[in-house]
Amino acid sequence: MEDTRAKLIAAGRKAFMEKGFAEASMDDLTAAVGLTRGALYHNFGDKKGLLAAVVAELDGEMAAKARQAAAAAANTWDALEAEGAAYIELALDPEVQRIVLLDGPAFLGDPSQWPSQSACLEETRQALSALAAQDRLRPVDIEVAARLLNGAALNAALWVAASADPQAALPRAIEAFKAMARGLLRD
Repeated sequence: MEDTRAKLIAAGRKAFMEKGFAEASMDDLTAAVGLTRGALYHNFGDKKGLLAAVVAELDGEMAAKARQAAAAAANTWDALEAEGAAYIELALDPEVQRIVLLDGPAFLGDPSQWPSQSACLEETRQALSALAAQDRLRPVDIEVAARLLNGAALNAALWVAASADPQAALPRAIEAFKAMARGLLRD
């Protein structure tokens, strides 16, 4: 069963990247990996369920890459900032751009409500709590600050992905994200 799910997710990633969600047919998805529509229905309910699984997988990979960028940072603040910038930068990855940032919201709804966003939010909350314990933050509600930082990174990535010139939009988005985030730091 796990092998079938993995095959369908891989086929979904390929088809959604090449054709987009709307144009990818369920028959093409299943035939590409030698499975039936029944296998797709059984594992994901429908094509939208498969999209949700593909988005979750990609979003998990995005979070891992962002954490990897943060791991090289010298301190908790630099790590938090690097993680947010890396997440925004992933908007240039064609697969992330098309599947997660363009088709995902169009067909799955508000990304801030996706289960995968909860893990990112918790990591941000923990980093901000550590910074508050070090007395590096202004007095601020940690929950609200974490949600605002995550929302800023997510919306910046969405904007970069949808812009007419993502390469030009990226440095502007990262600069604004960092300036906004730094407003949380004590002077």
